[in-house]
Amino acid sequence: MSTIKLPETVDQVVVNLLRLANTKLPMDIGWALEAAAGWETGEIASTQLGAIMENVKKAEHLGFPMCQDTGIPVFYVRGRFDSSIGKQIAEGVRRATEEIPLRPNTVDPITRENQGTNLGPGMPIVHYMPTDDPFTEITVLPKGAGSENMTRLAMLNPADGIEGVKRFVIDSVLNAGGRPCPPSIVGVGIGGTSDVCAAMAKEALLVPIDEENPDKALASLEEELFMKLNESGLGPMGLGGQTTVLGVRIKKACCHTASLPVCVNIGCWATRRASARISEDGVKYSQGVRF
Repeated sequence: MSTIKLPETVDQVVVNLLRLANTKLPMDIGWALEAAAGWETGEIASTQLGAIMENVKKAEHLGFPMCQDTGIPVFYVRGRFDSSIGKQIAEGVRRATEEIPLRPNTVDPITRENQGTNLGPGMPIVHYMPTDDPFTEITVLPKGAGSENMTRLAMLNPADGIEGVKRFVIDSVLNAGGRPCPPSIVGVGIGGTSDVCAAMAKEALLVPIDEENPDKALASLEEELFMKLNESGLGPMGLGGQTTVLGVRIKKACCHTASLPVCVNIGCWATRRASARISEDGVKYSQGVRF
């Protein structure tokens, strides 16, 4: 597979992506927060939403990360590329940690040793999706621990059906309480195998919340879960209110006849994402990732 001659180095593209993702909220999420502020009636909930939006404005204006937990960057690479791109992405993470700066979050799971670079064994996480498209697309999803720690996977009995799926999603979000910093975005994977299901739940967070799901059944399920979760009263930061989630995004895959895997991956109010499409015409950056 031939590669594209890059107009700028991949490591610089990664630095730019991480700066964009950490300092500027995606437009669809910003609109959702503004809408939530308009319909909230509770004083505490309104105050929390106001503080969030003020933080967003300051982060973009000053060029500082909007959250102290700049997360672990999860990358998705699609299109044409060669095996060297992984090392270039890692160099971009190292540079971004120093230059933006990003909080060094990655540690050895046993010794808890921190190298201070957001690198180390298994880092950065990169998912490769080679295609024949005439571009190289790099997408980043920085994932903080407050939301990532609330990930839940269930291997339901097929007899539990769609009602069992709904119960599991709602229980997962409400049991998480204020820990993932709601109002959140809920990514749901249904089907596949356990690992595929978990991957889909995280990938679902890349889909803009103002984009209609082309699967009508999933679109209806997203709307129903959105309404029920916001009727729960959990509210911003778990302190009560009408806005518990900003959106619900679902991806599915076929599964074994004896299985019904379901995974929930929650994104905080700052579900950060950014994408760069590299082609012969240059590099185009976007936060409205069409994934």
